[in-house]
This record gives sequence, structure tokens and C-alpha cells, in this order.
Amino acid sequence: MLAVGANSTAIMAALPSMRTELVLSSAGVEWAINAYLVVSAAFIVLGGQAADRFGARLASMVGLALFGVASCIIAAAGTQAALLAGRALQGLAAALAVPSTLAAVDASATPQRRATAIGAWTGFLMLGFSIGPLLGGALTHLTGWRAIFWFNVVLMLAAIAGLASAGSARASGRESRRADWIGFVLLTTLMVSLVFGLHALPQARTAPLPVVGWFAVAATAFFLLLSVESRAKAPLVNLTFFARRSFVMGVAIGSLSMFSIMSLLLYFNLYAQSRDGLGLTALEAGASLLPLSAALLALALSASAVAARLGLRNAMTGGMALIAIASAIIGAAVAEGGMLLLAIGFFVMGAALAVPYALAPRLALSALSPEHAGQGSGIINACTFLGGSCGVAGGATALALAGFPAVLTMIALAGIIGAALSRGIAATA
Repeated sequence: MLAVGANSTAIMAALPSMRTELVLSSAGVEWAINAYLVVSAAFIVLGGQAADRFGARLASMVGLALFGVASCIIAAAGTQAALLAGRALQGLAAALAVPSTLAAVDASATPQRRATAIGAWTGFLMLGFSIGPLLGGALTHLTGWRAIFWFNVVLMLAAIAGLASAGSARASGRESRRADWIGFVLLTTLMVSLVFGLHALPQARTAPLPVVGWFAVAATAFFLLLSVESRAKAPLVNLTFFARRSFVMGVAIGSLSMFSIMSLLLYFNLYAQSRDGLGLTALEAGASLLPLSAALLALALSASAVAARLGLRNAMTGGMALIAIASAIIGAAVAEGGMLLLAIGFFVMGAALAVPYALAPRLALSALSPEHAGQGSGIINACTFLGGSCGVAGGATALALAGFPAVLTMIALAGIIGAALSRGIAATA
């Protein structure tokens, strides 16, 4: 998960160089991130079902191999279209790998160690997200952005070899069930139209019809999805999961956390490397995020201990509230140009994001039985990836309105909403 997380965000530090070499449009820059996130969100529930049907380790190996192929396509890309196609294929690969590894951790850990194991899984995923820009910045600065994706291939081969050495990849032996393709089409339509609608928001005053149209399509797909899935014998999205408060709270808080970190990483890197921003190199921009990385790893791995000491509800509430405080610190640092204050802000942000994001999957999966772990993890990750995609699209609107400080304001609002939602977690959770 460290490799997948790092590969997901390493592109962010390289985007300014890629924009120049590949002649990316403004929309192309956003879709270089969102093509990955939207496809991941759309297919990740099927990825969770694949883990249930074929075995979590086999599904993980296939996903990692596909990720390596997609990385080769991006490394050789000469146009915007080739880049976006490769990113979309990476999203499909992640849709297989991410829920499969979470399901494997949840199923293999003992009940006593399950919380710690899931915390480690989310910790390394979040660490990967945060060190990705540093890795991407270093490779871009030293050898060029294409080296990032050739390096991905090496990492994926090593991960596949590690999984293969653990034994034969066997199917789970569970009865195969027919795929819910109608549910898949409706879910994909909902996600894609929602993101397109958010992307169209900056032009809402001059061109309101696309905004209204995309959101109308999203609303229609949502209600049709509810109708179809409630009657399906083997639904893609099991609506009974959402009748359980712990599951809903875990999904909502995890989505808000991903919304915050993806928008922060993308728009900070663009701002930090711009002439009107901090004027940093790709390497310097990535290095400035090291305090974020350190706090993410430390707090994600100790999140279970924090929850045991403070209580899950208090830990989640405190973490989400800290997101708003960290956003204010980063905003002050950006306004005053103080790198020390910026480092403090990023450290606080890392601590703020780590605790709720590490605990959210644990909270959601605690509401499900073990046989639903694969499908449940798929839904959890679909919602979190969609949250990240909405963060990228919403951040573009905020950036167009008032620059990077507006993006920080948006992230702070997400933290406040998350803190309010966290108060609804059962005291005994």
C-alpha cells in the first residue's frame, strides 16, 4: 500500500513539468489526477467483489501487474490523451489492488490485532500519499518526470514477487455470483457526472446549463441506483450496509479525509512551484511536505492507541477539528512566507488527517460480518476515492475564485463538517 499510495500522488510534483512538455490544458492537469480517482471509485466495488470471489491475494497481484502496465504507457506518453488513458488504467488497477489488500488484512488478522492491522494498512497508504510528491519531485528534478513511472514498474514487480513468495494464490472458494452490471453503469454514471458537474462550476455564471445538466444526471442516476439495488438479488452496492450507523460514519469521515489530502497535495504543489506562489522547485516543494509525512506515519500507526485512550468518538472529532486549525496555520504561513510556520502547519495537518483516516475503515468494517469484508471495503474505498476526486474538482473552483487560500478554506470547512459528524459516533464504538 505504500507503493500504491506513493504512485498515486508522485505525479503531483511533476505536473508543472508535464504540463509544459505534453502541452496540458488546465482541464488536462485536473484530469491527470481525476482520471485515476474517478475510474478507481467506479470500479473499486467490483474490485472488492473480486477479492471475495477469487481471493484477496490473487486479485492484488492482478491489480499490481495492471498498474505496472499502465505506468509503462504513461512513461512513454507523448500526448495528453495518452497520459489520461494511462492514468485511467492505473485507476482500474488500483480498484483491484486497494480493496483486495484491505480485505486480506481484515480477514487474516486476529480479532485482537485487527484494529492495529487496519491502522497499519491505512498508515502506509497515507504515508505513500504524502511522500509521493517528494519522490516525484526528486525524480523529476534529477532525471525527468518519466522516471517516476519507470520506477513504478520496478516497485510493482517487487510487490508481485513478494505476494507470490507467500504461497500459491488460491481463489476463496466462495460461490460465484452474477455481476450487477446495471448497478455498475448507474454507479459510474453518478460518479462521473458528479465530478463533471463540479469541474463545470467555475464557468457557472457564463455557462450554467452544463452545471445544471451534469448535476441533474447525477441526481437521476442516484435515485435509479437506489431503486435498482434495493431489488437486486446480488447488488453491487449493498444498501443494507448504509442502514448501520457505524458504517455510514466511517465512510463519511474517510471520504472527507481523502477530500482534504488530495486537494491539499495537488494545489499546494501547483501553487508552490508557480511564479506567483512560493517559486519552489519540484524537489523543494516535495521536501516541504516531509513534516506532513512524518506526522501521518506516526499518528496513523498509533491511531488505535489514541482511540483506546481518548475514545473513538473523541479521537475522530479531535482529528477532524485539527484539520481546520492546520489549514489556518498553513494559510498564515503562505501569506507571510514563513517556511518554519509552514512546516508546523503541515505537521499538524498530518496528525489531523492520520487519526480519522486510519480509524474510519476500522469503524465502517466493524459494522459488517467477515464474509462482507471484500464488498464492504470496496464500497468504503469507492466513497473515499470519490471524496478525493470531489476535492480535486472543488479545489479547482476555489482556486479560480480566490487562489490557494480559498482551497485551504474549503479544506477547513471539510474538517469542521467532519468534526460535527464525528459527534454522532456511538460512545461505545
